[in-house]
Order: sequence, then structure tokens, then C-alpha cells
Amino acid sequence: MGTCPYCQSVTYTGDTICYSCGRILANIRSNKFAMEQQFHKGSLDTTYKMTKSPTAGGVVQTHTGRRVDIMKNRRNKTRHLVLLVLVTFIMLAPQVRENVFEKWAPGLKEYIMLLPAEFHIYPNEAVFTLDRTVEFTNAAQRGWAYEDILIPLDVESLVGESSDFKYTNGDSPRPTETLQELIAVNVVLKSNDQVVDDFIEIPINGSTLSYADRITTSKGHHVWWPGFDSSDNQSCRVSQCVKFELNLDPGEKAVVSFQATVKSTSYSWWDKSSRVDSRIAGIDGGINLENSGTFEDLLSRNDGHKSRDFTDGTWFDRGVDNDGVYRGYAINSQHEQVTQTAELISAGLPENQKDNAYAYSRAAFDYLHEHVSYDKNAPLTARSGPECLEAKTGDCDEQTNAFLSLLRVKNIPGWYVFGALADMEYNVWEGHGWGYIQLPMSDSWCESRDISLNSCFVDASVDVVNNKWLLHTPNAFISWIEQPDSTGTLLSNYYSPGQFSKSTGTVRTPPLYTTLGEVDLIGGKYQVKILEEDLG
Repeated sequence: MGTCPYCQSVTYTGDTICYSCGRILANIRSNKFAMEQQFHKGSLDTTYKMTKSPTAGGVVQTHTGRRVDIMKNRRNKTRHLVLLVLVTFIMLAPQVRENVFEKWAPGLKEYIMLLPAEFHIYPNEAVFTLDRTVEFTNAAQRGWAYEDILIPLDVESLVGESSDFKYTNGDSPRPTETLQELIAVNVVLKSNDQVVDDFIEIPINGSTLSYADRITTSKGHHVWWPGFDSSDNQSCRVSQCVKFELNLDPGEKAVVSFQATVKSTSYSWWDKSSRVDSRIAGIDGGINLENSGTFEDLLSRNDGHKSRDFTDGTWFDRGVDNDGVYRGYAINSQHEQVTQTAELISAGLPENQKDNAYAYSRAAFDYLHEHVSYDKNAPLTARSGPECLEAKTGDCDEQTNAFLSLLRVKNIPGWYVFGALADMEYNVWEGHGWGYIQLPMSDSWCESRDISLNSCFVDASVDVVNNKWLLHTPNAFISWIEQPDSTGTLLSNYYSPGQFSKSTGTVRTPPLYTTLGEVDLIGGKYQVKILEEDLG
């Protein structure tokens, strides 16, 4: 036996480390046969020699010249111990966890609950080209087709507001961030899948080209980009657009490719440091549970414009389907299913949060996450808000209908935004719809910062099915944000981007979205945890 030169604990012949302190015992070979041979020859050196002092982070150089991190095992043991404690804590009964939370720091509950939570990953910024392709195939007779494709707008964090109503601090306007910047738009027309017949560069400076001055392509089709007039078929009926008039010979095929290059940047309207990555713009001026105003405060924000425009109890009458069944309103805050759900959500809020606009909106968002699943095989005719809540399932449009219906029970303005959404690799796109919401900061918060109440609010993006609370991400391509329209004409026109001669056998494929070329990712990626918010 011997003793460790570091801690003086007992060691045995053949030990290469001290099992008390974990340090390396230099100059002892681990090969038992070699040691025995040296012992019998009387040449075995049984005196311990100190290893060299650690150079950095617990790394030492042994007698053989090998560098060893003597702290590694200890660090791993510490990590395992911490993980064991966390797992044990999570497995405790809810009552026990609550008792522990009362004694610990307030932010620790959030931290512990976030650790095992699932998450989505998004890039901070991205520059990409999105191609929207539609094919028209004609039968034996001559046919025709009209198609409108919206030119995406530049979108700012203070979307849709005039300079008179932008969030200001005294005389200094709040900095605005560009969420989506349009870089270029090109149109490619083909008569098959390979050969390009015409390439047209579309100006993005707002200039127009009337039908009278339209471009005639090599195949006799017409292209123009007019001004806006929702009632004129030769004008843009929703927002700025490119229009196509296709004249199709018997058996002819026409492929319309619309290519938009944009720079998209992450932005958060949510001031929640434990949930929002610090690299994302907007967090410092965002809203949260503590600085939110009430339902009534919305009437004194932005002169009440959004409260008047986007709080109707019923919205977007979908009419009668092909089977003669009345489909009802997409948004319906007066339906019993919606009002009962809203009462349930409100009942779950603490008494002091019953009239908090943020608390109710976030609770509605979390309710849908918990109780409504995503439906990959949703019906062709989208479910209304009440139908989505009743079925407890829905796709993006349907869950947006449900969310906006729940908002309008409390007169919180909510409206649509449409476009396309990509996966994280930008390999797969699909048409997408989500929502926007207006929330007020509290009077006291605004006044303490010398901010006019009329401009003290946020207009923010909310995507229920993708867990994006008050967040814009660069994999979301915005085609159009709903504008005030008491008749619903704009929304109807958006859902009807064109016409074609079905009677002559013309067939139109649904739009196919693809990424052209490489995607330039900037500023790294971040996680968005999928976890309800503690509103207590």
C-alpha cells in the first residue's frame, strides 16, 4: 500500500489514480504484468512523483507527456446531478412544486419549465427568392384564363399606421424595423416546363402599367401591372399586383412563374426577456402582462380605428357551398361555442387580470395550443371559428378564424395576414394564413414615459399553429395584410385571384411555391419554446 501525495489517502499497488480525490498518480504503469516483472527484479519504483501543475481548466500533463483534464469527470458528475435534480423536481406533485416555487426566486419557475420544453428554430434574417408557379392546360377547344398575383409590400413593425399615430416617446418617434423588404420581382412565362418564352422585370417603385399599354408576350398573352380598383377587373382588386390575360390554343399549356426576392427579418413585439432571444429586434419596446392596458383602453388608441374596423361580431360571410349548405361567417364571436370558450378562458385568469387585454389574448393563444390539434387533412371549405373550436382541430386558416373569433368577444381588434410559409431549410413552402392583433400599453406605463396614449399600442403578428406569439420570422412570406373593408370585397377578391374557361376544358393547378437559388441566412438562429405563459 501507499499514500496519495495529494490527499494522503490510502492507495494500492497498481492504482493509477487516487480514488479519493481523483488525481493521477504518475509513474505507475497500469500493465499488471510489467509491474510484477519490475517488482521481482527489484526495479519497481514505488515512490510517487507529482504531476505538473494544472495549466488551465484542470488540465495536467502526466509523466508520459499526455495532457489530461482531471476536472472532466467531476464536471460530468455535476451536470448529471443537476439534471437528476431537475428531473426529480419536474416529477414532483404539482402541489409540492408550487410550495417550492414560493420559496425560490420568481424567475426560477420559468427557467425550470423552459428546460424540457419543445421548441421551433428560426433564422434571425434571410434573403431568398420565392417562386409562385401556376400552370394552365387547355383542352381541344380554344380557352382563356385571367390571373392576378399580388406584389408583396415592404412591411414595417408599425404596420399600416400613419406617421401621426406611430408609437412615440415625447417628440422622438419609436424606431421602426422593416420586417420584409422587397428587392426584386420578375415574371417568367413558359409554354412547357423547360423553355422560357418571356422574361419580364416588374418595377417595385410603385409605378403602374395600364391595360391599354399592356405587354404582349411571344405567345400572344398579355401582362400589365395597373393601379388599385376593387371593382374593376382590369385593375388590381386587392392590392398592387401583376395581371395576366392568357389566350390558350387547343392543347396549349401556359406556365406563369412569379419570382419575388425579399429580405425578411425577425421581430418581436413581446417584452419577455426569458422567452425572446436578445438578438431579435423589438423586444425593448414590446408589450407584456405587466405593461398591458385593458379592453377599454383600445378605444383611445389610434383614434379607435382598429377597434372600429376589426371587431365586428361576425365577419366574412362565406355564403352557400356547392351542395347548397350555408357556410356561415368565418369569424363569429356571437356563436355559443365561441362565447362559452371565451368565458372559460376568462375564468382561468387571476381576478386582477380579468380585464387585461394581453392576459386574455395570450390565454386564448395558449388555449388553442392545448385543446385544438393541427389538421393536415382539413376540409376544402375552411372551418369557421366556431366549427374549429367544436371539432378541436383545424389548419392555419381555421385556427386563425377561431383565434380572431375569441378576440372579438372582448372587442380586441384582430385581422388576417396571408402569404406562404417555409420549413427551416426553405425546401418546402405552402400557402399560409395567420393573424394580426392590436394591444394597448397601460395608461400609467405610457404616461410615465411621456408617450401619447393615442399612439401607445402595438400591432403585432400572431401565428397560432406555429407557436409564434407576437413574432415575425423570416420563413414567413407576407403577400397581403387585410385592410379595412366593410363589404368584405377585398377578402373575397383575395380568395378569387382569377378566372379561367372551365367550360372549354381549361385546367388551373393550385400555386406551387419553391425557393430559387441559395438562401442567405444572417445573424444565426434562435429557439422559440412551445410553452404556455404563466399569467398568475
